[in-house]
Order: sequence, then C-alpha cells, then structure tokens
Amino acid sequence: MTETIDPILPKNVSVLAEEVLNSAERKEFRLATAESCTGGLLAALLTDVSGLSHVFERGFVTYSDQAKCEMLGCDSREIEHCGAVSREVALAMARGGLAKSEADLIVSITGFAGPGKADDEEGLVHFACLDRNGLENHEERHFGTVGRDGVRLAALEVALTMMNNALR
Repeated sequence: MTETIDPILPKNVSVLAEEVLNSAERKEFRLATAESCTGGLLAALLTDVSGLSHVFERGFVTYSDQAKCEMLGCDSREIEHCGAVSREVALAMARGGLAKSEADLIVSITGFAGPGKADDEEGLVHFACLDRNGLENHEERHFGTVGRDGVRLAALEVALTMMNNALR
C-alpha cells in the first residue's frame, strides 16, 4: 500500500511558483533569489517544478548581516543605520544579487519571522524585485504574530506574486 504524503506548501503557493517559472521560460528570463528570513525556501520551491528548474539561476541565503555584506555586497553601515529588515537593505540585497548572478530577475526577502528581540516587529518583512531592464519594486508587509512558518509562507506568496507581476 502506497502512503500518500500531504503537500508541504499550500496549493496556491505551488501553483504561483509554476506560473512564475512558466512566465520566465516564455520570456527567456533566468531567476535568482536573495533570502534572509525564508532561509532558502523560495529557491527550493523554484527548483522543485520538473521541467522548469533550468529557469532558476541561483539563490543567495544570507541570514546574517555578515553574509549580506560578503555575498551580496551590502554596506554594513547601511545595515547598522537602517536595520537589516528595511527597504534599503531589501533593495541592496536585490541589487547585489543581480550584480553577482546571470539572472534577469531577482527578488529579495528580509524580515522578522519571530519571535526576536524586544525591538523586532514579528511578521515585518521587506521585499524587493528587480530586473535587468530597470524594474525596481519594493513592498513592506506586516504579517503579525502568525508564527515563523506563517510568516515564511506568507513571504513566499508575496515574493512569487512580485515576480509574477514583473514577468507580465
């Protein structure tokens, strides 16, 4: 008897990932991610669709501030001044990832999945989506105290939606 395994991700997130990959393939775009609070979940999702994973160029998992600086070229003074979870750092992560890859489109995610320090707003996430044609989009979301998994799943959906919109 074969045991059925429940899908890990909600169906809408998986469908959205497939839409992004199909759109990227049609446009002949390569994709990249620069992730902090999602820890590489988006990159894993974009390589999970059989026959379309070739569209994904690379993923950067930069959980620490040091990794953001070393791997993406973020300025440590900017992180110190603005905070790692900010519009400025989300944009810097995306710019750095685009510069250090062969991708045509990148999305970055930086946030507090929670719980964190007293000053950290659990559920606050910043996103940036950039392409080589000059598109630059930022979104700030306040998901609230929905738990680490809740924040990460919500962040995946926002990031994929941003990518999908950019590919239209």
